[in-house]
Amino acid sequence: MNFANALWRVRRPKPFVLVIEGEVGQESQAPTDYLHNKLLLPEWREAFYQLVDDTGLVVCLNVHTGHPTYRDVRGRSSKGRLSQGEYYHHDGCTGPVKPRFVEIRCPIQPQTRGVATAVAPHRDVVKAMVQVLAAELPAELAKIAALTTQDMSPEALSQMEAAALDHLQGLITRTVRKKLNAEGARSFFRQVDAAANAYFEPWALGESRFIANANSRLTMQHRRAYQAPHTGGVANGHLVKRWTNEELLLPGQVVDPTLIAALCSEEGDEVDGARAEGCYLGAH
Repeated sequence: MNFANALWRVRRPKPFVLVIEGEVGQESQAPTDYLHNKLLLPEWREAFYQLVDDTGLVVCLNVHTGHPTYRDVRGRSSKGRLSQGEYYHHDGCTGPVKPRFVEIRCPIQPQTRGVATAVAPHRDVVKAMVQVLAAELPAELAKIAALTTQDMSPEALSQMEAAALDHLQGLITRTVRKKLNAEGARSFFRQVDAAANAYFEPWALGESRFIANANSRLTMQHRRAYQAPHTGGVANGHLVKRWTNEELLLPGQVVDPTLIAALCSEEGDEVDGARAEGCYLGAH
């Protein structure tokens, strides 16, 4: 791929994924910060953002950076219940303004990351949730009053507007949360991962994933995805994140502290039912 006056080694493991492995001719060199030094330079930044919008998920491998805009991913999972991050979600789902995309990063560190992050198109996720719920909890599906008159065929879901998809997803997620224990819910979402053809490749050290989050053409969703029973006590490398479009600013731009504070307020562990219902478990 030619971009930013350079030639890049790329591959497409899925239709909605573009993986950038590095710059051609630099294979023998140690990882560098080509993300900030080339792809995100002011003159190329919007073009790179458009690439994320058009693709869905852009993965940058072998990036070594200590850029100060990243912060630790908050929220932890327990054996007894799922964290909010284990449900498929958009970032900023409770507010009227969502970040354009979210960048999640696995820094170069001594400990590898063993927990996957599943990523898939929003519509495919909802279709998969309907499919798996119909197979696993058909009686519960029939009890959801709001769905008894809803056409949930794949054709109907393909035409459904984003707000209706969010509402349907919230109903199903709340049903799964109430009717299944923690490992039952994790098993449910592993089936959703497969049915949605989600991308959940293991994290590589020095990897950044740019996930389209507020996009009328190809909005994505993501979740923390345990691919085996979660027993706890296993060391894992940590992740960092930022809302790059809103936080990595051009000269003269100023961060909107109100927006950032509102988005950050969603990121902790679930602290009460009302908050959870209003965020990933409710209509977005």
